Formats: sequence, structure tokens, C-alpha cells
Amino acid sequence: AAELPAGLLDKWSALVTMLTGYGSAVVAYSGGVDSGLLAYAAFLALGERMLAVTVSSPLEIPGQTRQAQTFATEAGFPHTTLPLNVLDNPDVVRNPPERCYFCKHSILRLLHGYAAEHGYDRVVEGQNLDDSADYRPGHRAVQETGTRSPLLESRLTKADIRALARALGLSIWNLPSSPCLATRIPYGEPITAATLSRVAAAETYLHQMGIKVLRVRAHGDLARVEVG
Repeated sequence: AAELPAGLLDKWSALVTMLTGYGSAVVAYSGGVDSGLLAYAAFLALGERMLAVTVSSPLEIPGQTRQAQTFATEAGFPHTTLPLNVLDNPDVVRNPPERCYFCKHSILRLLHGYAAEHGYDRVVEGQNLDDSADYRPGHRAVQETGTRSPLLESRLTKADIRALARALGLSIWNLPSSPCLATRIPYGEPITAATLSRVAAAETYLHQMGIKVLRVRAHGDLARVEVG
């Protein structure tokens, strides 16, 4: 690993020590840089006593599960995928401002059930310190389900996480942020499989044109395209 500033090295050491103390853990793993670093750290701390779990749902961006599988194989940590149709939850479909709470609660309940069934002591997820300054209704679901947020608890910012991932030689260090497809639909407009499919197809088309950072926002029959 490349040299790290002392303060960041201390945060990394605290993270690994914290994870070691959990005994065993299921890691909520989307394949992004935050959950990817967390899964890697958990693997260093716990070895085969950790499992990275990707929850596959209609809200994920195209290729996200494949991306998660690729990095898990590359890094060598245990990984599995669980399906969850969050559109079965009417509170998610009606798309209120607290939609993320209902969605994340469904995901974390699934992970806690899996952890209990397979004998894992903890469920951990990848919120970081910067997330605590944003509007994050999903954080309430984390608290209510007893899920731990080791990156946040270690006071790691997004910049810290990218710096650590780069220093550790992890290929995901510069992945762009990729919030779920539901964020492309205005609050109050119902989330349907058809709308999600249209957004996903549009973004895939634009990615193939070479635009790496983009969002296609759905407004009824109109689309607004945002690029980096």
C-alpha cells in the first residue's frame, strides 16, 4: 500500500480493529467504493467469518450486481447475491420523501434474517461521515434494525475512503457515485417497473456513447439528462 497520512492510517487501524471485534459479519455490499472498502476491510479482519451480500432489486443501476461480483472475485472475499423485489412494498412504490427509509428497511430486514439463519453475529453497512450531513432517511432504518456503520463510526469521509482504496490498490477507488434508479423519479410520482426500465435503457445508451457520469431524470413523458 502507498504511504498514508498518520491520521488516516489511524482511522484505518480503528476500522479493522472494530470489525475484528464483531466476531463475524454480513456486509451489505453494493459494489461501490464505500461498501467495497468495507467488505475488503471486513475480509482482512474476519476472513471466512464475513460474507458480502449484494441485494439485487429492480432499483439497481444496470450492471451493478455484475460489478459487485467482479470486485469480490478480484479481492477474494466471500460473496453472494440475494433477490428482493422492493416494488412489492407499496410504501416504496408511492415514492414519498422518506422512500429510502422504507427501501433500506426492507433490505436490512432481509440481511438480518439471512445473518440469523446462517450464524453471523452482525450486519454492517457502508454509510460514511459525509452521509451524516445529507438528507438520508435510510439512516433511521440502520438505527432501527441494529445495523452497524463502521465507516461512519471510524469517522471516514468519502475522500478518506477513496484515498484508502487507492493506497490499498483496490480497482474501485475512483468509481463514480451511483445512487439507485429511484432517485431519478421525483418524489410523489409512483415508481413503476416500466419507468425504471426506460431510465435504465436511456442511461445504458448514453454510457455506451462514452459519457461516464450521468443521470437521466424522469418527468412523466419527458427526460432530463444531467452529465458530469
